Amino acid sequence: MESMYAVRDINLWKEGERKIEWAKQHMPVLNLIRERFKEEKPFKGITIGMALHLEAKTAVLAETLMEGGAKIAITGCNPLSTQDDVAAACAKKGMHVYAWRGETVEEYYENLNRVLDHEPDIVIDDGCDLIFLLHTKRTELLDNIMGGCEETTTGIIRLKAMEKEGALKFPVMDVNDAYTKHLFDNRYGTGQSALDGILRATNLLIAGKTVVVAGYGWCGRGVAMRAKGLGAEVVVTEVNPIRALEARMDGFRVMKMEKAAEIGDIFITTTGCKDVIRKEHILKMKNGAILANAGHFDNEINKKHLQELAKSIREVRNCVTEYDLGDKKIYLLGEGRLVNLACADGHPCEVMDMSFANQALAAEYILKNHDKLEPRVYNIPYEQDLMIASLKLKAMGIEIDELTEEQKRYLEDWREGT
Repeated sequence: MESMYAVRDINLWKEGERKIEWAKQHMPVLNLIRERFKEEKPFKGITIGMALHLEAKTAVLAETLMEGGAKIAITGCNPLSTQDDVAAACAKKGMHVYAWRGETVEEYYENLNRVLDHEPDIVIDDGCDLIFLLHTKRTELLDNIMGGCEETTTGIIRLKAMEKEGALKFPVMDVNDAYTKHLFDNRYGTGQSALDGILRATNLLIAGKTVVVAGYGWCGRGVAMRAKGLGAEVVVTEVNPIRALEARMDGFRVMKMEKAAEIGDIFITTTGCKDVIRKEHILKMKNGAILANAGHFDNEINKKHLQELAKSIREVRNCVTEYDLGDKKIYLLGEGRLVNLACADGHPCEVMDMSFANQALAAEYILKNHDKLEPRVYNIPYEQDLMIASLKLKAMGIEIDELTEEQKRYLEDWREGT
């Protein structure tokens, strides 16, 4: 099948293919699913529209679905997260690819629309922009949609708001909240890759610095844990009293952002909310403070406020923008977009193996059950989580105990006590 594509440079495909092959070698669970899909062809005649961070692990997922018979139309879900060589390699494989690094906002939405022009049956989204378009400007396609799958916390927040208002028109699988996704991808994946992005962008030492982590959900937990492991003093800011208490019990200092702003050396936002760092905080920061975002959208750090306060703005390193406020300089990484993807390669392959195994199986679940599902957000079946975890343990060479028949009866009986 000849692909339609709009990429930076199709001649970059060989380097992209090398990245994809490396990722594939470290994604054993998805490889097992791909072998089954290759034999069964469950998606034969089905078009899947995808808006995900277009890098090597995503390419392995897209290839898995393609092996299952699907026609793939894919774009990025962030203007700075696409890797141009991987996009070229996907186009070479016969996918319909519309993505390049450094898209303008207009180009970003144009590419989302190009994916929808293929009239997908199933959509796989990260951040809900593709699904949002279907419900606003491309409503003529809604009748054709069997359902969707959403990858990230931010997207699920938007989808549940749509469901609450009665605006959601087709079923969506909540991949983000699968145990084998958020406990590992959000925590260990974001924890490692966010710090990786900061280190690559700055080449600075973490040990001895004060790192302020905004938000203590699973992403914030991971970032705080890894920053502590690298020798930082970690401060957590939160709006949820339960999470704030948990952060304190985990050994971190907890305070308001207005106080943390005065002592932080590096700030990392992980909230999924806007304006977490804004003018009043920036004014209190010390000279040389570094700002990084690990949330999906680039609005957690208010860039407009930074621009208004700055007397001059310049790029001092790749992915590092200096805002000179006159009495001090503040540094923003990756234009305030996802630091792990704008400044590095995103989550480790082994973590995305489980996340994308969930995506592949969720798409199959939609395919098989869409006629029985209502237009709302659905949790991933627990049995799927258990299967993915079991396959991952097997790939790691780990065996665990099993309940005896007597133990099973004991756990199911209410009569035996003290």
